[in-house]
Amino acid sequence: MSTPGIDAPILVVNAGSSSIKFAVFDGNLNNRLAGIADGIGGAASLKVGTDKQDVDLPDHVTALQAILHGLEACDLPISGFRMAAHRVVHGGSELTAPVRITSKTRLAIANCTPLAPLHNPHHLSAIDTLAALAPDLAQYASFDTGFHATMPKVETTYALPTAITARGLRRYGFHGISYASLVRLMPELSGAPLPDRLLAFHLGNGVSACAIRKGHSVATTMGYSPLEGLTMGTRTGDIDANAVLRLAREDGIEATATLLNWQSGLRGLSGGTSDMRALLDCETPDCGFAVEHFCYHAVRHAGALIATLQGCDAIAFTGGIGENAAPIRRKIMEGLAWLGLKVDHSANENNSTALHTSESSVAAWIIPAQEERMIAADALQLMQQEGA
Repeated sequence: MSTPGIDAPILVVNAGSSSIKFAVFDGNLNNRLAGIADGIGGAASLKVGTDKQDVDLPDHVTALQAILHGLEACDLPISGFRMAAHRVVHGGSELTAPVRITSKTRLAIANCTPLAPLHNPHHLSAIDTLAALAPDLAQYASFDTGFHATMPKVETTYALPTAITARGLRRYGFHGISYASLVRLMPELSGAPLPDRLLAFHLGNGVSACAIRKGHSVATTMGYSPLEGLTMGTRTGDIDANAVLRLAREDGIEATATLLNWQSGLRGLSGGTSDMRALLDCETPDCGFAVEHFCYHAVRHAGALIATLQGCDAIAFTGGIGENAAPIRRKIMEGLAWLGLKVDHSANENNSTALHTSESSVAAWIIPAQEERMIAADALQLMQQEGA
């Protein structure tokens, strides 16, 4: 069998709890194809490029096999790929940079499963399935927690006894691949060096903000899990631990976990809707309050992050809401006008890259999320460093 050359494509796999997103990039990191196997374990569908069909996907192994069959039908057999690269949600304290998948690094990812029980097992399933189907294919992993490894100990440590924190109870932060992509792409889109003090918002169904100093994370709103921080699509964000303990005593641990992670946030506040587009079109008081809550807490947390930066030179928005919801950006930027931020409202309504006026003391930008491209870039860089 011939070995794929340097122009061979790169497969990026992003396995979630009920879906597997994938993308194919060429050697110059241009996106050739993308798709998703969705609804795994239920009413499932497979989308490869523009072609979508309902399929039976009882588990993640079947879903990945269906993706590979779909790619082969597009003249992209797995034997022709140069490498596969995976998004892994949790790398713990040890896996803080992209890695090549070996027996040792696979074990390290498995050891992080208690920190991400709903995610890491599915990442491992994708890794193992590809290894079985294409044992000679080099595989790499990038970690959602990795970008935040630069946060100082005072930011990552909960005020708990050291015997408890030794069990991995600390703040890790998430959306790291998105923030790393933003740092990489922003100078290209802005035409200027990366600002020293950057406040970044990842606004989607999951929501976080990050204080970035000279390209490195120094503070972020998500903590031990993605539940902490801002108001999200279905997650509460910050909530007093004693309130959680009361819910657990009265309703049980599993019911409380479901409530906090999947029935709260925008969905809980609005009475059932977590889609920001629907909320912005809705005229009920509950929907309006959900939007207000989302923006208020984004601004409230921004103040703390700006304090860690000792000022702010620029703000950046990414993620589905951050890139497309002009009313949300407007409300958040109005809440930060005290920084000297002056908004170009026409640019904001048009989802333009630059959102500030020439008189503004602080720049504001939309930076498109390119997580899959970042994962491919990580893998490519590692392979080049290996001399392959």
